[in-house]
Amino acid sequence: MSQFTVAVVGVGAVGEEMLRVLAQRNFPAREIRALARSARTITVDGRSYDVQETTPEAFEGVDIALFAGTEGESGAAVTFAAEAVRRGAIVIDNGADFRMKPEVPLVVPEVNADAIEKHQGIISNPNCSTIQMVVALKPLHDAGKLKRVIVSTYQAVSGTGRAAIRELEAQVKAWASGEELPAPSAYKYPIAFNLIPQIGSFRPDYYTSEEWKMIAETHKILGDDSIAISATTIRVPVFNSHSEAVTVETEEKITREEALRLLAAAPGIVVVDDPSVAGEGGPAYPMPIETTGKDLTYVGRVREDPFVPNTLHMWVVADNIRKGAATNAVQIAEALVERGLVGKK
Repeated sequence: MSQFTVAVVGVGAVGEEMLRVLAQRNFPAREIRALARSARTITVDGRSYDVQETTPEAFEGVDIALFAGTEGESGAAVTFAAEAVRRGAIVIDNGADFRMKPEVPLVVPEVNADAIEKHQGIISNPNCSTIQMVVALKPLHDAGKLKRVIVSTYQAVSGTGRAAIRELEAQVKAWASGEELPAPSAYKYPIAFNLIPQIGSFRPDYYTSEEWKMIAETHKILGDDSIAISATTIRVPVFNSHSEAVTVETEEKITREEALRLLAAAPGIVVVDDPSVAGEGGPAYPMPIETTGKDLTYVGRVREDPFVPNTLHMWVVADNIRKGAATNAVQIAEALVERGLVGKK
């Protein structure tokens, strides 16, 4: 197999996980360049990486550039993605800057891998909460055509970054010691033993930006704007892995048994749905503590609505740093390699 030069831009939680996933999945890389705002050396799983300062010249000879860093005008993708493409790299961006641009494919490989064929140099990773949901929606949409989706997310603090993880740890330790909780900084309110029903900023329609991302991105990925989607996104005091309660209404009836078969046969999904073992060492259903560090999407608690025809409820859990970010980006890179789309300079 051909060997490629890969750049990972940003070495925060997601960037480090990208380096880890590239190694674990034996990506065919002749060289991996770690780039960030400043030069330094980092160690990931015992392997040292000499981090270079991100400059336009750092992308010379790069085949694939995985952007993991800050979004927005001052972020690496906005600043350097065009430079990377100009030098022959294909950019896979984990941020939101390019997701809704018509010319940029928004890709979850298990769902719409063919979209990468249309790339013009940049491919976007969807939002972490969108990724796991569309993996679970795809087989049901293909079988019965989705009419409506209602989702409530329970999102771990790792989605905010390392500072939020440390904040939750500090608040839990303070509570356990009988001390006053430290003042929150990663969030507006304490996160320990609390739920915060706001992720992102509020829009004029009272949805948050995170909720609207799930709506718009799902339409784009599935290629169907007719699906009625409503989302409520909630930050919860869980260190890692996002959970989602998803309700789907389909045009064609899908029974619980049919849904379980469809989900189990779909790529990237593990069905964990066995009420008979609940409380006996299970697991009987997906839980964040069971999915952390894994690359698949876990689905359980599948049941038919007793009052609304053609409606199912399910519980969807995945590691938001891996499948929700780093692994999905590497899977896109793998799909590019498999289709012979890399190295055409």
